Amino acid sequence: LVKADWPQSIMLSDLNAVRAAHIILASSSPRRVDILNNVMDLRARVVPSTFEEDLVKADYTPAGYVQENARQKALEVYRRLCAAEAPPSLVIGADTVVVADDKILEKPRSTEAATVMLSELSGRSHQVLTGVALVYGAAYGAPPTEDSFAEMTEVDFASLPPELIDAYVASGEPMDKAGSYGIQGMGGSFVTGIRGCYQNVVGFPLHRFCTRLDVDRLRRSGRAGSMESPPVS
Repeated sequence: LVKADWPQSIMLSDLNAVRAAHIILASSSPRRVDILNNVMDLRARVVPSTFEEDLVKADYTPAGYVQENARQKALEVYRRLCAAEAPPSLVIGADTVVVADDKILEKPRSTEAATVMLSELSGRSHQVLTGVALVYGAAYGAPPTEDSFAEMTEVDFASLPPELIDAYVASGEPMDKAGSYGIQGMGGSFVTGIRGCYQNVVGFPLHRFCTRLDVDRLRRSGRAGSMESPPVS
């Protein structure tokens, strides 16, 4: 890519400043860890959120639902860390769902649920939505700065015979993935086309994240210790 193709907010020359910041990923998702720490080498510390993800879906649009889940995950981790150490530069929260006919499909709770989801997606298009929350640390006692967004990718599925669905479910791959499939694994063989960000379907919209990241804020914060620590009693 030529320079003009890169988002202005994260030119390659900015990566050292981003890597020097104290960044937390509020997720244990291996796909998100891979994108941020292997693909981009951001050296984010992984601190999984304990937020129970008990939002009432009927109270939100699908985009609003994933954004609020991501926000609550990031805030839970931010508050927990601030109680024990200096505020981090940035906490990243994310939540991914599949949407078909305005119905939100999350991770299946059973093999039977996975079979039903895949049958619903067979031979048609669906949307993959990922909400991302960026919680930037502030000096001790001050509220953090929040930003959030949702990214949507349209995915087309081939028609899946019941025996193919059964074999895929038996492989175990669907069980920890929204919509019961992983585009980066065997589930990618079901996909006939996508419109939008591929990484979003994997679980983290990398391009959109790069365009929204406040590099100047991270540059000012530096790595751990730049924020004021809690007072010692």
